[in-house]
Amino acid sequence: MRRCVLRAAWRCTLAAALGWQAAAALAQSLRAEPPPAIRFGVLPVGGAIESRGNWTPLLNDLSRALGRPVSVLSVTSYESLAQALRRDDVDFALLSAKLALDDVAERRMNVVAQVARVDGLPDSRAVLLARKTGAHNSLKELLARPERWRLARGDSRSVSGFIVPQLQLFLPNGIAMETRFQSEIVDTHQATALAVANGDADVATNNTIDFERFRQQFPAEADRLHVIWQSEPIPPAVFVMRRAHPLALQKKLQDFLVDYGRTKGPRGDGEREVLKSLHAPFGYVAADNTALLAAAELDYQLAKRRALAAKWVNAEARAARLERIERSHAEQVAVLRDGRP
Repeated sequence: MRRCVLRAAWRCTLAAALGWQAAAALAQSLRAEPPPAIRFGVLPVGGAIESRGNWTPLLNDLSRALGRPVSVLSVTSYESLAQALRRDDVDFALLSAKLALDDVAERRMNVVAQVARVDGLPDSRAVLLARKTGAHNSLKELLARPERWRLARGDSRSVSGFIVPQLQLFLPNGIAMETRFQSEIVDTHQATALAVANGDADVATNNTIDFERFRQQFPAEADRLHVIWQSEPIPPAVFVMRRAHPLALQKKLQDFLVDYGRTKGPRGDGEREVLKSLHAPFGYVAADNTALLAAAELDYQLAKRRALAAKWVNAEARAARLERIERSHAEQVAVLRDGRP
Protein backbone atom coordinates (compact mmCIF):
# COMPACT_ATOMS: atom_id res chain seq x y z
CA MET A 1 0.00 0.00 0.00
CA ARG A 2 2.79 2.39 0.95
CA ARG A 3 4.61 1.50 -2.32
CA CYS A 4 1.47 2.37 -4.36
CA VAL A 5 1.13 5.73 -2.63
CA LEU A 6 4.78 6.58 -3.31
CA ARG A 7 4.45 5.58 -6.98
CA ALA A 8 1.36 7.77 -7.38
CA ALA A 9 3.09 10.71 -5.74
CA TRP A 10 6.11 10.31 -8.03
CA ARG A 11 3.84 10.31 -11.06
CA CYS A 12 2.12 13.49 -9.88
CA THR A 13 5.48 15.17 -9.35
CA LEU A 14 6.71 14.13 -12.79
CA ALA A 15 3.50 15.36 -14.44
CA ALA A 16 3.80 18.66 -12.60
CA ALA A 17 7.42 19.05 -13.72
CA LEU A 18 6.58 18.30 -17.33
CA GLY A 19 3.66 20.70 -17.17
CA TRP A 20 5.91 23.41 -15.78
CA GLN A 21 8.47 22.84 -18.53
CA ALA A 22 5.80 23.07 -21.21
CA ALA A 23 4.44 26.24 -19.65
CA ALA A 24 7.94 27.71 -19.45
CA ALA A 25 8.59 26.87 -23.10
CA LEU A 26 5.33 28.49 -24.11
CA ALA A 27 6.09 31.60 -22.07
CA GLN A 28 9.56 31.83 -23.61
CA SER A 29 8.14 31.56 -27.12
CA LEU A 30 5.65 34.31 -26.31
CA ARG A 31 8.50 36.53 -25.05
CA ALA A 32 10.65 35.84 -28.13
CA GLU A 33 11.29 38.84 -30.36
CA PRO A 34 9.36 38.83 -33.65
CA PRO A 35 11.53 38.55 -36.77
CA PRO A 36 12.96 41.92 -37.79
CA ALA A 37 11.40 43.78 -40.68
CA ILE A 38 12.88 43.47 -44.15
CA ARG A 39 13.64 47.04 -45.22
CA PHE A 40 12.97 47.94 -48.87
CA GLY A 41 14.63 50.96 -50.47
CA VAL A 42 13.45 52.74 -53.59
CA LEU A 43 14.13 56.05 -55.29
CA PRO A 44 10.76 57.60 -56.20
CA VAL A 45 10.08 59.07 -59.62
CA GLY A 46 7.62 61.52 -58.06
CA GLY A 47 7.13 62.10 -54.36
CA ALA A 48 8.14 59.75 -51.57
CA ILE A 49 4.55 59.39 -50.33
CA GLU A 50 3.30 58.56 -53.82
CA SER A 51 6.04 55.95 -54.23
CA ARG A 52 5.29 54.34 -50.86
CA GLY A 53 1.62 54.06 -51.78
CA ASN A 54 2.40 52.42 -55.12
CA TRP A 55 4.64 49.79 -53.52
CA THR A 56 2.47 49.01 -50.48
CA PRO A 57 0.30 46.26 -52.10
CA LEU A 58 3.31 44.31 -53.38
CA LEU A 59 5.23 44.71 -50.13
CA ASN A 60 2.21 43.55 -48.11
CA ASP A 61 2.06 40.41 -50.25
CA LEU A 62 5.80 39.92 -49.78
CA SER A 63 5.40 40.25 -46.01
CA ARG A 64 2.86 37.41 -46.01
CA ALA A 65 5.10 35.28 -48.23
CA LEU A 66 8.16 35.76 -45.99
CA GLY A 67 6.26 35.60 -42.71
CA ARG A 68 7.83 38.81 -41.46
CA PRO A 69 7.10 42.53 -41.74
CA VAL A 70 8.40 44.55 -44.69
CA SER A 71 8.99 48.28 -44.35
CA VAL A 72 9.80 50.82 -47.07
CA LEU A 73 12.43 53.55 -47.17
CA SER A 74 11.48 56.00 -49.93
CA VAL A 75 14.14 58.69 -50.21
CA THR A 76 14.35 61.71 -52.49
CA SER A 77 17.92 61.54 -53.82
CA TYR A 78 20.47 59.06 -55.09
CA GLU A 79 22.89 60.17 -52.38
CA SER A 80 20.36 59.50 -49.61
CA LEU A 81 19.74 56.01 -50.93
CA ALA A 82 23.47 55.36 -51.43
CA GLN A 83 24.15 56.38 -47.81
CA ALA A 84 21.37 54.12 -46.55
CA LEU A 85 22.89 51.23 -48.49
CA ARG A 86 26.35 51.92 -47.08
CA ARG A 87 24.95 52.00 -43.53
CA ASP A 88 23.13 48.68 -44.10
CA ASP A 89 19.83 50.46 -43.44
CA VAL A 90 18.33 48.72 -46.49
CA ASP A 91 17.93 44.96 -46.92
CA PHE A 92 16.76 44.94 -50.52
CA ALA A 93 16.11 47.65 -53.08
CA LEU A 94 15.15 48.51 -56.61
CA LEU A 95 18.13 50.44 -57.98
CA SER A 96 19.29 52.03 -61.19
CA ALA A 97 21.91 49.91 -62.92
CA LYS A 98 24.75 52.27 -61.92
CA LEU A 99 23.77 52.47 -58.25
CA ALA A 100 23.41 48.68 -58.18
CA LEU A 101 26.79 48.27 -59.88
CA ASP A 102 28.54 50.31 -57.18
CA ASP A 103 27.09 48.20 -54.36
CA VAL A 104 27.52 44.82 -56.04
CA ALA A 105 31.12 45.64 -57.06
CA GLU A 106 31.85 46.46 -53.40
CA ARG A 107 30.34 43.07 -52.45
CA ARG A 108 27.53 44.51 -50.33
CA MET A 109 24.58 43.40 -52.45
CA ASN A 110 23.50 40.63 -54.86
CA VAL A 111 21.20 41.03 -57.86
CA VAL A 112 18.11 38.80 -57.55
CA ALA A 113 15.71 40.04 -60.26
CA GLN A 114 15.04 42.69 -62.88
CA VAL A 115 12.08 44.10 -64.77
CA ALA A 116 10.97 41.71 -67.53
CA ARG A 117 11.54 42.68 -71.14
CA VAL A 118 9.31 41.29 -73.87
CA ASP A 119 10.44 40.51 -77.40
CA GLY A 120 8.85 42.78 -79.97
CA LEU A 121 8.29 45.67 -77.57
CA PRO A 122 10.64 48.66 -77.37
CA ASP A 123 13.28 48.76 -74.65
CA SER A 124 13.61 51.73 -72.33
CA ARG A 125 15.75 54.52 -73.75
CA ALA A 126 17.12 57.80 -72.43
CA VAL A 127 15.53 60.89 -73.99
CA LEU A 128 15.91 64.66 -74.05
CA LEU A 129 12.76 66.73 -73.64
CA ALA A 130 12.24 70.30 -74.83
CA ARG A 131 9.19 72.52 -75.26
CA LYS A 132 7.40 72.23 -78.59
CA THR A 133 7.34 76.01 -79.01
CA GLY A 134 9.78 78.73 -78.06
CA ALA A 135 13.34 79.78 -78.80
CA HIS A 136 14.97 76.53 -77.62
CA ASN A 137 13.33 73.46 -79.11
CA SER A 138 15.70 71.68 -81.49
CA LEU A 139 18.64 69.32 -81.02
CA LYS A 140 20.67 71.15 -83.65
CA GLU A 141 20.47 74.41 -81.71
CA LEU A 142 21.22 72.64 -78.43
CA LEU A 143 24.45 71.13 -79.75
CA ALA A 144 25.49 74.37 -81.44
CA ARG A 145 24.98 76.67 -78.41
CA PRO A 146 24.53 74.69 -75.17
CA GLU A 147 25.59 77.71 -73.08
CA ARG A 148 22.28 79.39 -73.98
CA TRP A 149 20.21 76.51 -72.62
CA ARG A 150 19.12 75.78 -69.05
CA LEU A 151 19.48 72.07 -68.28
CA ALA A 152 17.41 69.89 -65.94
CA ARG A 153 19.08 66.51 -65.42
CA GLY A 154 19.32 63.52 -63.16
CA ASP A 155 21.96 62.61 -60.61
CA SER A 156 25.35 61.60 -61.99
CA ARG A 157 24.49 57.98 -60.97
CA SER A 158 21.30 58.01 -63.05
CA VAL A 159 21.71 55.92 -66.21
CA SER A 160 19.07 57.76 -68.27
CA GLY A 161 19.30 61.06 -66.42
CA PHE A 162 23.05 61.53 -66.85
CA ILE A 163 25.32 58.66 -67.86
CA VAL A 164 23.83 57.70 -71.24
CA PRO A 165 23.14 61.26 -72.51
CA GLN A 166 26.65 62.27 -71.47
CA LEU A 167 28.26 59.24 -73.11
CA GLN A 168 26.19 58.88 -76.27
CA LEU A 169 25.39 62.52 -77.12
CA PHE A 170 27.13 65.30 -75.26
CA LEU A 171 30.75 64.16 -74.91
CA PRO A 172 30.94 63.00 -78.56
CA ASN A 173 29.95 66.58 -79.45
CA GLY A 174 32.52 68.13 -77.11
CA ILE A 175 29.98 69.11 -74.44
CA ALA A 176 30.36 68.32 -70.74
CA MET A 177 26.91 68.42 -69.13
CA GLU A 178 28.22 69.74 -65.82
CA THR A 179 29.92 72.85 -67.21
CA ARG A 180 28.58 73.92 -70.62
CA PHE A 181 25.00 74.92 -69.87
CA GLN A 182 23.74 78.30 -68.68
CA SER A 183 22.35 76.68 -65.52
CA GLU A 184 21.26 73.30 -64.30
CA ILE A 185 18.70 71.66 -62.05
CA VAL A 186 19.44 68.19 -60.64
CA ASP A 187 16.29 66.32 -59.61
CA THR A 188 14.00 63.35 -60.32
CA HIS A 189 12.66 62.58 -63.80
CA GLN A 190 9.25 63.95 -62.86
CA ALA A 191 10.73 67.18 -61.54
CA THR A 192 12.99 67.72 -64.56
CA ALA A 193 10.10 67.23 -66.99
CA LEU A 194 7.97 69.67 -65.00
CA ALA A 195 10.82 72.18 -65.01
CA VAL A 196 10.81 72.28 -68.81
CA ALA A 197 7.01 72.21 -69.10
CA ASN A 198 6.73 75.17 -66.68
CA GLY A 199 9.52 77.21 -68.27
CA ASP A 200 12.12 76.80 -65.51
CA ALA A 201 14.49 74.90 -67.83
CA ASP A 202 14.91 74.51 -71.58
CA VAL A 203 15.88 70.83 -71.86
CA ALA A 204 15.57 67.83 -69.55
CA THR A 205 16.99 64.33 -69.47
CA ASN A 206 14.45 61.58 -68.98
CA ASN A 207 13.58 58.10 -70.28
CA THR A 208 10.76 56.59 -72.29
CA ILE A 209 9.16 54.70 -69.39
CA ASP A 210 9.16 57.62 -66.96
CA PHE A 211 8.01 60.05 -69.64
CA GLU A 212 5.05 57.77 -70.34
CA ARG A 213 4.28 57.80 -66.61
CA PHE A 214 4.57 61.60 -66.72
CA ARG A 215 2.05 61.73 -69.60
CA GLN A 216 -0.47 59.84 -67.49
CA GLN A 217 -0.01 61.99 -64.40
CA PHE A 218 0.47 65.41 -66.04
CA PRO A 219 -1.22 65.28 -69.46
CA ALA A 220 -1.45 69.06 -69.91
CA GLU A 221 2.23 69.59 -69.08
CA ALA A 222 3.33 66.62 -71.19
CA ASP A 223 1.50 68.04 -74.19
CA ARG A 224 3.87 71.03 -74.11
CA LEU A 225 6.92 68.77 -74.54
CA HIS A 226 8.50 66.76 -77.32
CA VAL A 227 11.44 64.38 -77.57
CA ILE A 228 14.41 65.86 -79.43
CA TRP A 229 16.80 62.90 -78.94
CA GLN A 230 16.72 59.31 -77.74
CA SER A 231 19.48 56.86 -76.95
CA GLU A 232 20.21 53.24 -77.60
CA PRO A 233 18.44 50.81 -75.20
CA ILE A 234 19.56 51.29 -71.60
CA PRO A 235 20.13 48.69 -68.84
CA PRO A 236 17.02 48.11 -66.70
CA ALA A 237 16.71 48.72 -62.98
CA VAL A 238 17.40 45.67 -60.82
CA PHE A 239 16.40 44.30 -57.43
CA VAL A 240 19.32 43.69 -55.08
CA MET A 241 19.56 42.16 -51.62
CA ARG A 242 22.27 42.38 -48.97
CA ARG A 243 24.86 39.59 -49.20
CA ALA A 244 24.67 39.18 -45.42
CA HIS A 245 21.24 37.57 -45.74
CA PRO A 246 21.13 33.77 -46.11
CA LEU A 247 20.97 32.48 -49.68
CA ALA A 248 17.69 30.77 -48.77
CA LEU A 249 16.10 34.14 -47.99
CA GLN A 250 17.53 35.66 -51.18
CA LYS A 251 16.04 32.78 -53.16
CA LYS A 252 12.68 33.20 -51.44
CA LEU A 253 12.62 36.87 -52.39
CA GLN A 254 13.60 36.04 -55.95
CA ASP A 255 10.88 33.38 -56.26
CA PHE A 256 8.28 35.80 -54.94
CA LEU A 257 9.20 38.50 -57.48
CA VAL A 258 9.32 36.06 -60.40
CA ASP A 259 5.97 34.46 -59.50
CA TYR A 260 4.19 37.76 -58.79
CA GLY A 261 1.39 38.28 -61.29
CA ARG A 262 1.84 34.85 -62.93
CA THR A 263 -1.10 33.05 -61.35
CA LYS A 264 -4.58 32.91 -62.89
CA GLY A 265 -7.79 34.04 -61.27
CA PRO A 266 -8.71 37.04 -59.11
CA ARG A 267 -5.49 37.01 -57.12
CA GLY A 268 -3.35 37.07 -60.25
CA ASP A 269 -5.54 39.81 -61.74
CA GLY A 270 -4.97 41.95 -58.65
CA GLU A 271 -1.21 41.37 -58.76
CA ARG A 272 -1.06 42.31 -62.45
CA GLU A 273 -2.84 45.58 -61.66
CA VAL A 274 -0.20 46.27 -59.01
CA LEU A 275 2.56 45.59 -61.56
CA LYS A 276 0.97 48.01 -64.01
CA SER A 277 0.95 50.73 -61.35
CA LEU A 278 4.68 50.05 -60.86
CA HIS A 279 5.26 50.25 -64.64
CA ALA A 280 6.35 46.63 -64.79
CA PRO A 281 3.33 45.17 -66.65
CA PHE A 282 5.19 41.97 -67.57
CA GLY A 283 6.49 41.39 -64.07
CA TYR A 284 9.99 40.46 -63.04
CA VAL A 285 12.50 37.82 -64.08
CA ALA A 286 15.27 36.13 -62.16
CA ALA A 287 18.70 37.71 -62.58
CA ASP A 288 22.16 37.53 -61.06
CA ASN A 289 25.10 39.89 -60.89
CA THR A 290 25.96 39.39 -64.57
CA ALA A 291 22.86 41.47 -65.35
CA LEU A 292 25.07 44.48 -64.53
CA LEU A 293 27.72 43.77 -67.17
CA ALA A 294 26.08 46.25 -69.55
CA ALA A 295 26.12 48.91 -66.84
CA ALA A 296 29.79 48.16 -66.14
CA GLU A 297 30.55 48.67 -69.84
CA LEU A 298 28.76 52.06 -69.83
CA ASP A 299 30.67 53.08 -66.69
CA TYR A 300 33.96 52.05 -68.32
CA GLN A 301 33.27 53.83 -71.61
CA LEU A 302 32.26 57.04 -69.85
CA ALA A 303 35.37 57.07 -67.64
CA LYS A 304 37.59 56.38 -70.65
CA ARG A 305 36.02 59.10 -72.82
CA ARG A 306 36.35 61.62 -69.99
CA ALA A 307 40.01 60.74 -69.52
CA LEU A 308 40.74 61.10 -73.23
CA ALA A 309 38.96 64.47 -73.39
CA ALA A 310 40.65 65.91 -70.26
CA LYS A 311 43.77 68.07 -70.24
CA TRP A 312 46.84 66.40 -68.70
CA VAL A 313 50.21 67.73 -67.58
CA ASN A 314 51.89 65.06 -69.70
CA ALA A 315 51.26 61.85 -71.63
CA GLU A 316 52.44 59.72 -68.72
CA ALA A 317 49.72 61.08 -66.41
CA ARG A 318 47.03 60.35 -68.97
CA ALA A 319 48.40 56.86 -69.56
CA ALA A 320 48.38 56.19 -65.80
CA ARG A 321 44.77 57.29 -65.56
CA LEU A 322 43.75 55.08 -68.48
CA GLU A 323 45.59 52.13 -66.92
CA ARG A 324 43.65 52.63 -63.64
CA ILE A 325 40.39 52.72 -65.58
CA GLU A 326 41.24 49.45 -67.35
CA ARG A 327 42.20 47.78 -64.06
CA SER A 328 39.08 48.98 -62.27
CA HIS A 329 36.86 47.75 -65.10
CA ALA A 330 38.54 44.34 -65.10
CA GLU A 331 38.01 44.05 -61.35
CA GLN A 332 34.32 44.99 -61.68
CA VAL A 333 33.75 42.41 -64.40
CA ALA A 334 35.51 39.74 -62.35
CA VAL A 335 33.21 40.40 -59.38
CA LEU A 336 30.10 40.31 -61.58
CA ARG A 337 31.15 37.02 -63.18
CA ASP A 338 32.23 35.42 -59.92
CA GLY A 339 29.66 32.63 -59.99
CA ARG A 340 26.53 32.81 -57.88
CA PRO A 341 27.45 35.27 -55.11
